[in-house]
Amino acid sequence: MACTLKSIATGLVSYGLYREPKVISRSFRKFPQKSSYKYIRIRAVQGNDGRRRLVDIIRIIPELSKDYFKSRPRRTLFGGIALLGGFYVAQTISLSFGALGVNDVIAAVVCVLLSEYVTKFYYSRPKVTFPIALLNNFKMGFTYGLFIDAFKLAS
Repeated sequence: MACTLKSIATGLVSYGLYREPKVISRSFRKFPQKSSYKYIRIRAVQGNDGRRRLVDIIRIIPELSKDYFKSRPRRTLFGGIALLGGFYVAQTISLSFGALGVNDVIAAVVCVLLSEYVTKFYYSRPKVTFPIALLNNFKMGFTYGLFIDAFKLAS
């Protein structure tokens, strides 16, 4: 956890998004530093003096996320989370529409159409990126959840 926070803070420093708070007095150095709205001024900046505008921060987010997901364990972790998230959504949809008994056929059609669309989207790409792989993992978990629910109903 500490390594993760340190690497995020280091990445933010390299992009100019994070700044150490200034020390007010020498006796204050003993206490942990906390940011306060009194000490931070926010203003629009035209020049490139290290400060960032909101648009610059939004433009940097894809690069920061690409650097964050370079690690294979992180990619595996988020792939598993996407798989289990799809399973959870499938169980929730199946339970809610099955319990009500209203529009369950329409819900099934929408689920199949979305699953088929994601499959077509995934396999039509020449290069699979990480967000598209996460979407495919979500779809696999979703399909698996629907199959498991069908087996529960058959028993």
